[in-house]
Amino acid sequence: MKRMKRIGALLLAMTLLLSLGACARGQNNLPSAPEAGASAVQETTAPSSDPLDKMVEAMSLEEKVGQMFYVCCVNESVPDWLQNYHIGGLILFGADFEEKTADEVRSTISGYQKASKVPLLIGVDEEGGTVVRLSDNPNLRDTAFPSPKEVYQDGGWEAIDATEAEKADLLLSLGINVNMAPVCDVTSNTESFMFDRSFSGDVNEVNTFVTKTVNICKEKRLGTVLKHFPGYGDNTDTHDDMAYDSRSYEAFQKTDYLPFKAGVAAGADCILTAHTIVAGMDDKTPASLSKKVHESLRADLGFDGVIMTDDLAMEAIGKYAGADAAAVAAAKCGNDLLCCSDVETQYPAVMQAVKKGDIPEAQVDASVKRILRWKQNLGLLNTQ
Repeated sequence: MKRMKRIGALLLAMTLLLSLGACARGQNNLPSAPEAGASAVQETTAPSSDPLDKMVEAMSLEEKVGQMFYVCCVNESVPDWLQNYHIGGLILFGADFEEKTADEVRSTISGYQKASKVPLLIGVDEEGGTVVRLSDNPNLRDTAFPSPKEVYQDGGWEAIDATEAEKADLLLSLGINVNMAPVCDVTSNTESFMFDRSFSGDVNEVNTFVTKTVNICKEKRLGTVLKHFPGYGDNTDTHDDMAYDSRSYEAFQKTDYLPFKAGVAAGADCILTAHTIVAGMDDKTPASLSKKVHESLRADLGFDGVIMTDDLAMEAIGKYAGADAAAVAAAKCGNDLLCCSDVETQYPAVMQAVKKGDIPEAQVDASVKRILRWKQNLGLLNTQ
C-alpha cells in the first residue's frame, strides 16, 4: 500500500512538473504574439480625413496628370483639351477679350467651367502698363491699367491699394480667378527688359508693393502668382533667347529673394519660375527646369504652395529642349503646374514618364493636392 502511495505521489509530481513546463513555454511565447499584433497595427494606415486626399485618390492617373497642365487658351480647342487631357487651368490672352463685352467674356468662361469635371484655374496677365490682356478693351475698362510704378508715382501707396482692388474686382466679375501678378523682379536699369514691369529698383519698395497686392487679392479670393523666381534682374528677354545670370547665390539671397519672401509671408498662392540660367545655383539648367532651384524655393523660402513654370513655348526653352522633353523635365524637377502651348505633345510625354516611373506617381499626387488646395482657397471646390 505504501509503495502504491509513493508511486501515486511520483506520478502527481511528474504531472505538476509537466504542467509548469508547459506554462513556462507558453509564457516564453507570449511576447511574440503582441509583437506580431503591434506590427500589424503599425502597417495599417488610417484613411486620411482630408477631403483633398480623397479627391486625389478618386482620380485616375490621366486626370491627375491633366491637373498639372495650365494651358494657353485657344478657344475652339478647349472642349477637346477638357475631354482628352483633363487640364487643370487656362490662361487667357488679349485675343480672348478683343472687342468682347463683359457679358460675352463671362459667358465664355462660364462655359469652360461647366464643361470641366474639376473647376478650372482661369488666369490672365493683368500687371498693368506694358502687360495688360483685358483692360485695354474699352468694353471692359475705359482705359488700360497703368503700370504699378506709374500708379505709385502719381498717388503713392493709397493709389496702389485702390488700383489693385479695382483690378481684382474686375477680373473676378468676369470669372477670372487668377492674376499672373505681382512682378517681384528688382531692377533700376532702364535698359533692362524687365525695367518697365518692375515696381522699383529699391527692394524695400518692391517688398511693400508685393505684400499689399497679395493681401488685397487674398482678401478678395483672387489667386496671385509671384514672378519670375529666382529674380529676373537685368537679364535679356527669355521670350527670344536664353538668359544667363552670372550673379552669386548670395547676391540673390540679399536682394532678389526678398520680394518673394514677402509674398510668401503674405500668403501668396503660387510662384512662377523663370527660364534664366543662374550660374550661382545651377550653371547648366534653366531655373524653371532646375531641381536645385526648386529645392531652394521650398527650403530657403519655406514655400509649400504651387510652383509653376513660365510658358514652356518660349524660345529660351525651345533652344534648350524639345517640347516633350521640356515638359517632362519641368514636372520631374518639382513644378506643380506646367504653363504650356502644346498640351497635345506635352501631356502624353508626361503621362509616359509617370507610367515608366521616371516621375513618381506620389510626386504627381503631391502636386495635384497643392493645385486642389489652391482651388479650394479660391472657393472653387465644394469640399464639405
